[in-house]
Amino acid sequence: MLRRLRRQFIAITMLLVGLVLAGVLGSSFFSSALTQRGIVTQILERALSDGVAAATIGDSSGEQSAELMLAVVVDVSPDGAVYDRTSLFASVSDETLRAVVSDALSSGDSSGRCADYPIAWMRTQTAWGWRIAFVDTYLRGATLRAQALSSLLIFAISMGALFVVSYVLSGWALRPVQRAWEQQRRFVSDASHELKTPLAVILANAQILEDERDLPEGARRWVESTSDEARHMKELVEDLLTLARADEQEATGGPGAVALSPVELSGLVSGCALEFDAVAFERGCSLSCELEGDVRVMAEPDRTRRVVRTLLDNATKYAEEGTEVRVLLAREGKLARLAVTNRGEVISPEALEHLFDRFYRTDDARERQASGGFGLGLAIAKSLVESMGGTIGAASSERDGTTFTVSLPLAGRASEPPRLPQP
Repeated sequence: MLRRLRRQFIAITMLLVGLVLAGVLGSSFFSSALTQRGIVTQILERALSDGVAAATIGDSSGEQSAELMLAVVVDVSPDGAVYDRTSLFASVSDETLRAVVSDALSSGDSSGRCADYPIAWMRTQTAWGWRIAFVDTYLRGATLRAQALSSLLIFAISMGALFVVSYVLSGWALRPVQRAWEQQRRFVSDASHELKTPLAVILANAQILEDERDLPEGARRWVESTSDEARHMKELVEDLLTLARADEQEATGGPGAVALSPVELSGLVSGCALEFDAVAFERGCSLSCELEGDVRVMAEPDRTRRVVRTLLDNATKYAEEGTEVRVLLAREGKLARLAVTNRGEVISPEALEHLFDRFYRTDDARERQASGGFGLGLAIAKSLVESMGGTIGAASSERDGTTFTVSLPLAGRASEPPRLPQP
């Protein structure tokens, strides 16, 4: 959980700062591009109206810019023939001139850019045809490209530096959360261990009293009730210890802390389903399986078996009487998908969001019935699945029923044991 919080902190920080930085750099580039386009437009307009003239040194108004000397103005007859050319210091080849004139006359706009050359042009109609002014824009384009490259470089360096700062800052910001999390985990683990011994004594004493033949019937009922509650408490303590161990593994090593090996999931699910066949019958429902053969996953056998049993127990417990619990197992790409579906009360979308939370139960009364649990089974299943690098989810609808889905990575062929050749 702490790793996930740290990743979220870094991602949100980098996203927000990255958006601001990208906006600033993008706005700067866009402003420069508009400025360059405005300058080119101004040069072409002055060349068309006043012609090409020499620049005046010391002119602070910018009206006699030296760039105006590099413009070329041509007069074109209605049939497209160039009969006059005006340029001061700029020269242009006949091929380039023909290309610019052709683009200008064929365009429906009064200004534009040449398709084959880095040249901007502007035209105006005269009494004798067309006057076209054009200027080279290669240097301005190169300047904008250099600015774009510099902006990308600044963005990359800034994001790299921001990642380092965010990583350090996230560790400092989450330190109180980590301390509280570790204290809570240690308290749950220590308290659970401390409760195991007195619970064992209570169960042993209750068993001795139950074995007494001359125990009055009224007293026996109280002893049996005490024994049942002690057993429930023992199950709760064991579940808390399981969650504490899962939290410790997640805090120390994550999913890689669990030793995974190839597990034949088809046989494991089939065996668990066989165990729950009688349980389903007692609970008034039936159990059907559609299992793809020889599905092998990278998992831990005991954890996988507990996850499957939890899903089957949950499905048969909350299935409507006379309905069927379906178990499906199939390969999907690089994953093995196990789905357990039952027909019962539809779980609302709000409840689905918290279904895997600890101590969460869908009943509003929050009371543990005789067939109910403590709301830890699905939370434990999620911790076990995630510790093996898998995912677990749930969906519920009136049409399809309630389905719990577990996905685990398939074992590679290199991990499979060698098979004997067939005779």
